[in-house]
Amino acid sequence: MTDFDGRTVLVTGATGGIGGATVRRLRSAGADVIASGRSVESLEKLAAGTGARPLAFDLTSEDSVRSALDGLDLWGVVNCGGFGGEIATPMETDIDVFDKVISINARGALLVTKYASASMIRLGRGGAIVNVSSQASLVALPGHISYGSSKAALDNITRVSALELGKHGIRVNSVNPTVVMTEMSAWYWGRPDIERPFLDQIPLGRWATEDEIAAPIVFLLSDDASMISGVSLPIDGGYTAR
Repeated sequence: MTDFDGRTVLVTGATGGIGGATVRRLRSAGADVIASGRSVESLEKLAAGTGARPLAFDLTSEDSVRSALDGLDLWGVVNCGGFGGEIATPMETDIDVFDKVISINARGALLVTKYASASMIRLGRGGAIVNVSSQASLVALPGHISYGSSKAALDNITRVSALELGKHGIRVNSVNPTVVMTEMSAWYWGRPDIERPFLDQIPLGRWATEDEIAAPIVFLLSDDASMISGVSLPIDGGYTAR
């Protein structure tokens, strides 16, 4: 069942490609969606087109996350906020960029989980959290020391959160997509010397679309996935099956 009537779901990174697609699917399924990000203007535009409620806050600031989530009655969360950072080897990485990637992709998701789960536990209705991870957490990708490390940390946050929140009826899962050609990814993955060799390693031979990621996210939030918790689900056209 994908009927979310009466359920409030927070989606971070809501103005991005995957986040926006998730907001639209959840709204179509009847959810009350709180769409969050840093740009008030972008959030208001999304809200006008979907009926979601905009909520701007800074994932890197615990005070901002705490203040924004205080008093919300949440049933679910999609941690979709993310930062790509740099393409660099361990020998070349800019540690300040590394710290920023970790701060947004892993620490930010943990902060949202920390304060959102308090609301979910208080309401006593169970719920679900889906973290948007990456295939880069499951396999080593050249140049992805920062991004891959942050998403591997996020997968562990998923597993430990599933372990700790299960007794409250709250499920926690990750989705681990391959590349979606968003603004964040096109500058690198759209290069001919990068794109073709990588696509040749994907059995389905193409990139994912935003909706192909949003659909499993909504499934994992739904009651159809009521016995699924603690998993990292590759959505990669078979890439990690190699």
